[in-house]
Amino acid sequence: MKTISIDIPESAVLPVSDEEFARGLRLAAAIFWYDKGLISQGKGAEIAGLTRVEFIDALGQANVSAIQTSVEELKAEKEQAINARR
Repeated sequence: MKTISIDIPESAVLPVSDEEFARGLRLAAAIFWYDKGLISQGKGAEIAGLTRVEFIDALGQANVSAIQTSVEELKAEKEQAINARR
């Protein structure tokens, strides 16, 4: 596992332990990157240290859609599947 360090000012009193803060940062980063379409649900779950189901639940709690496919993409995919069967 890769380790990344960040500096937090001593004056910033956090209401959680360092471990809880680190977990929250990993989850926040994973949700942000997923929402931007930069990572998959699986990668987001891995970064956050969650199962995919737990990550999807976290997306819902953050009001981020778990579905990254547009209606147009779904229609095109359906059309491709139909044409492939012909």
